[in-house]
Amino acid sequence: MATSSTALPHEDFKPEEKRVIFASSLGTVFEWYDFYLYATLAPFFAALFFPKGNETAALLSSFATYAAGFLVRPFGALVFGRIGDLVGRKYTFLITIVCMGAATFAVGLLPTFESIGWAAPVILVSLRLVQGLALGGEYGGAATYVAEHAAEHRRGYDTSWIQTTATLGFFLALIVILICRTTMAPAEFSQWGWRLPFLVSLFLLIFSVYIRLKLEESPVFQRIKAEGRISKAPLKESFANWGNGKIVLLALLGATAGQGVVWYTGQFYALFFLIITLKLDFQSAYILIAISLIIGTPFFIFFGWLSDRIGRKGIILAGCLIAALTYFPLFKALTHYVNPALEAASAKTAISVAAKDCNFHLFVGPWSKFSDCDKAKDFLTKQGVSFTSTSLPAGSSDSVITKIGSTEIKGWNESQTKDALKSAGFPANADPKQVNWVMTELLLVIMVLYVTMVYGPIAAFLVELFPARIRYTSMSLPYHIGNGWFGGMLPLTATAMVAATGDIYYGLWYPIVVAIITVIIGTLFLRETKDRVVREDLVPLRAGAR
Repeated sequence: MATSSTALPHEDFKPEEKRVIFASSLGTVFEWYDFYLYATLAPFFAALFFPKGNETAALLSSFATYAAGFLVRPFGALVFGRIGDLVGRKYTFLITIVCMGAATFAVGLLPTFESIGWAAPVILVSLRLVQGLALGGEYGGAATYVAEHAAEHRRGYDTSWIQTTATLGFFLALIVILICRTTMAPAEFSQWGWRLPFLVSLFLLIFSVYIRLKLEESPVFQRIKAEGRISKAPLKESFANWGNGKIVLLALLGATAGQGVVWYTGQFYALFFLIITLKLDFQSAYILIAISLIIGTPFFIFFGWLSDRIGRKGIILAGCLIAALTYFPLFKALTHYVNPALEAASAKTAISVAAKDCNFHLFVGPWSKFSDCDKAKDFLTKQGVSFTSTSLPAGSSDSVITKIGSTEIKGWNESQTKDALKSAGFPANADPKQVNWVMTELLLVIMVLYVTMVYGPIAAFLVELFPARIRYTSMSLPYHIGNGWFGGMLPLTATAMVAATGDIYYGLWYPIVVAIITVIIGTLFLRETKDRVVREDLVPLRAGAR
């Protein structure tokens, strides 16, 4: 592939380039807003769309539905990536935004479990699958489209605006939900108010389609189409050809997997940790995360700009490494500054669960069976309490024995367990008067800065790895496996790991291990890409080209 030694004009920032960045980014913000509405409300949806009786089981079910949208994203990348490489970038991400907006609007009309039983979560999962398919095609199209319009020396900066869209979409979802929840009584929001953020997406859809219809096709795609170089089989060329398939695999394991887990730890897992584990009220948690996003968002642009000067790979891998080394102290510090009473009670009072028939629950549904051990561990996990697992005494006829300090509870008994925790000083909720708001915000901003390091340069990096004829398909798959599978599965997997082990921090091992693997593979096998030529339309037509 040609390098930057090829003579290319370094154009000024043209109005067309600005318009492309604005229109592509705005539409992608709205699409991320649609996708993250459910993710933000996942703990809340547990009570709406799943049967009552086991709060952690319902929470895991809601997280599984949340994860379904992520798991299907690579398939969307294959479907829409192929269309994008065959038909064009512009029309493909017009289709994706319509699919996303329609599915999101439909969630706002969906009856709850109380009304139609198990049909409610089945339909909800189906709509999440549509959203995931759409997002699988959206990001690759937007990133490729902007990169193929960008000047060669400014590609990291231009595509970094696309990188802000996921965070801005998340921020927009937080703000809309916060407005609804704070202007309504809790009963009103539970009954019908939760639908409003989803229904609003219809107006965003109409505006996004209008904006995107005004865009022209990518100049690079126009060029390869004029030369007759469009791939006839982009899937085969991308993945059946080992030369390109190897790059796809290395891009996944050496870049996007680590980037994905850092992204979802620093934003979603941090949010769920504040609300579920540390018992901070949702309003304060939303505001804290929203402020961290506001402060952190300009750094997407900064690291994209910096990658044009010093390279993409080093910034991405440095972000993964620093995150892996600091997640444990950062989350322990969150506990210290958000809920010091929980920290003090945990240090003072030992808790153990001796049981048999304990199971590891990841995907929860009607097929799931919960033993007394599972119920006890689920309840303690839901209270944000760490515990150790032991064996039952020899000859014991009890299914589970929970020991909280000197209090021993034989068999599963929720009320006795709750009373014992209260007597031991474990708080039911975080006390706002004891929260160190400044330090909490600082910790959250630090984690968002890690996100900006790994995510700001990734679009330019992926675009530069692959040739134009199969770029949409090739870059979309590793991105959406890294973010949709490795990243999107993080809240579900980490929650299940915590419930199984009894350590509220144990779930952090998941992003840490993935990030370290990415650092090792990326360092050893991936090369820097910033000097590779993407704007093939700037190179004179080859002799004999059609």
